[in-house]
Amino acid sequence: MTIKRQMKLSAYLVGTGMHVASWRLPQAQAHASHDIDFYKQLVQTAERGKFDIAFLADSLAINEQSHPNILNRFEPITLISALAGASSKIGLVATASTSYIEPFNLARLFMSADHISKGRVGWNIVTTRDLSGNTARNFNAQEHLDHSFRYERAEEFLDVVRGLWDSWEDEAFVQNKQSGEFFDRGKLHRLNHQGKFFSVEGPLNIGRSPQGHPVLVQAGTSDSGQNFSAKVGEVIFSIKYSLEDAQEFYRTYKSKVASVGRNPDEVYILQGISPIIGRTDEEAHVKLKQLESLITEETGISFLADYFKGVDFSGFTLDSRAKELGLDKLEETKSDYKKHQPVIARENPKLREVYSLLTGSFSGDHLVGTPAKIADTLERWFTERAADGFMLMSPILPDGLEDFVNEVVPLLQERGLFRREYEGNTLRDHIGLPLPSNRFTVQPQQI
Repeated sequence: MTIKRQMKLSAYLVGTGMHVASWRLPQAQAHASHDIDFYKQLVQTAERGKFDIAFLADSLAINEQSHPNILNRFEPITLISALAGASSKIGLVATASTSYIEPFNLARLFMSADHISKGRVGWNIVTTRDLSGNTARNFNAQEHLDHSFRYERAEEFLDVVRGLWDSWEDEAFVQNKQSGEFFDRGKLHRLNHQGKFFSVEGPLNIGRSPQGHPVLVQAGTSDSGQNFSAKVGEVIFSIKYSLEDAQEFYRTYKSKVASVGRNPDEVYILQGISPIIGRTDEEAHVKLKQLESLITEETGISFLADYFKGVDFSGFTLDSRAKELGLDKLEETKSDYKKHQPVIARENPKLREVYSLLTGSFSGDHLVGTPAKIADTLERWFTERAADGFMLMSPILPDGLEDFVNEVVPLLQERGLFRREYEGNTLRDHIGLPLPSNRFTVQPQQI
């Protein structure tokens, strides 16, 4: 019997929401980004909606132009460990960099969190973009690592981490009180890694979790990033602004996964969405206009000037059009600009809309409207192979998440696109991923 394909859902949790002005709304809790009770409320709402994942991003440096919700916030591995006690089913994914920590430290932190949550943790693997311009100087260095170098280093970093996670076989801790044997010495393994970037002996001082090890999440958009994630990623986070672009990415990426000998059906692509939901389309657009009106000229223009360092924004306002400054045809190297450039060239948006695109708080008119309109859009993208699921990047929190859970999720369930109940306990159970094998376990010979 063929099991019907089911949509995956993840909630991107960041303070009062993705929109830079969300904290200014009358109902907003301005200090939400460092309020543990607020985050517990969010994760419980997402779990009530049967979401697969609660997702936490991170950055290792800030400046005066940074998003308000990242200026004062929790470290994400610490946060998911706290949220594990406030939830029982939902997966908890934290972002951590391979560029500014040692593999042993990271392997231990994530495996500890995975045990605390009883197997519900994922690691969003990043190599760290230097958006603030001062990341390296926070870590006793002057220059940020080159892009291709970061990914080369990340491949070895991940190999070391996974090797450390396999230090103990699943039945290693026999804990026999009669014999005095606490562990089976034959099932403990030192990694003894000697590579270009790392020298790590091991073993790790914590065993494998109920799901083997954390789920590996990746969001690389460059060629190097996609090549890396095709080899290792189990959940892929992407942001595309048209069905056609998303379908092209889906086909291309799944082909890359197959080309390295992996099963494309065991790698799930989530497209980022920032819907504005209203009882009517008109109400939803009123909500959007209210948010856009709260972006100050100083905030918007200073961010854009910092982002597009070679462009002179003096004399322009947030209501100026992108093409007036040539933003549609810049020779800009930032990978996230490249994915937005076709939208900017096609629609010639106002600068306030460019700002929203770059900060991930606006997905386009196809995701502004009634719950039925949002559900229709997601169903089409899902059934026409533009995505395996979606990363809900609510412009406003908790409102946007609550609206989605209360109004959109029931429609998806009625259409048979999304679960009504969790059927397992671990994140791998929810997503449909197999238990990872241990590299040190002797596999039975094929007869």
